Amino acid sequence: MSNASDYTPPSVWKWNKENGGRFANINRPIAGPTHDKELPVGKHPLQLYSLATPNGVKVTIMLEELLAAGHSGAEYDAWLIKIGDGDQFGSGFVGVNPNSKIPALMDHSTPKPTRVFESGAILLYLAEKFGAFLPKDPAKRTEALNWLFWQMGSAPYLGGGFGHFYAYAPFKIEYAIDRFAMEVKRQLDVLDRHLADNEYMAGEEYSIADMAIWPWYGNLTLPGAIYNDSATFLEAHTYTNVVRWQKQIATRDPVKRGRIVNRRTGELEEQLHERHDASDFDTKTQDKLAG
Repeated sequence: MSNASDYTPPSVWKWNKENGGRFANINRPIAGPTHDKELPVGKHPLQLYSLATPNGVKVTIMLEELLAAGHSGAEYDAWLIKIGDGDQFGSGFVGVNPNSKIPALMDHSTPKPTRVFESGAILLYLAEKFGAFLPKDPAKRTEALNWLFWQMGSAPYLGGGFGHFYAYAPFKIEYAIDRFAMEVKRQLDVLDRHLADNEYMAGEEYSIADMAIWPWYGNLTLPGAIYNDSATFLEAHTYTNVVRWQKQIATRDPVKRGRIVNRRTGELEEQLHERHDASDFDTKTQDKLAG
């Protein structure tokens, strides 16, 4: 491996606004809002403020699964948060999520509106609210939660680690890419070994654990789905049990719908920037609006 840098950290770190990288214009070392902007509120009890990143897709899949299962109280408005434009630093959004990350949810069906932030917390909140997609058996419930929290702890290595240095950093650092690629492949192996003996993450029952993991690690097996050609780089196709599980979940109609809500990239028919009614999937995708 080549020597990457002659950089020596200073005694005290100082923020350099010109640090480069794709998201340098919105990253900063402090919290709080940068501007005043109230969030819109639609007609449904659940108000989602999000973008179709893997973390955002988790929640829209869950909401569409709940509706498909007959839980009418799960009707929702999904508002687009353009993180590249800094929408997540508006005062209204920070009021829902002080960490300024999507997704964020407001539940207006409670006596006092309830804010829920962090994608795993939102999945768990909705599962408990509606009594769905979380096993009732204590052992199976615990297994689902094991994997839900595994994903929440593991994804930063995939997104903030591997994804950043492989796809977004202003220059390639061999050590950083090697370090995070090794960890992501280990995580894929963890999943592959588990799915060799289990149909879904918690056994035979589809749950919020699958909804949390699928947008990240399932889609990692698809060429071009995450981080350009990273599927080839990581030989993701060799994790055959993960591939089987990915394909199985991808066939679900609520998953097909959920993955396009708040999406701004890809084919126009796979972009539904905002969702306020079930009919929007038929009438308000970008190909329909463009036509």
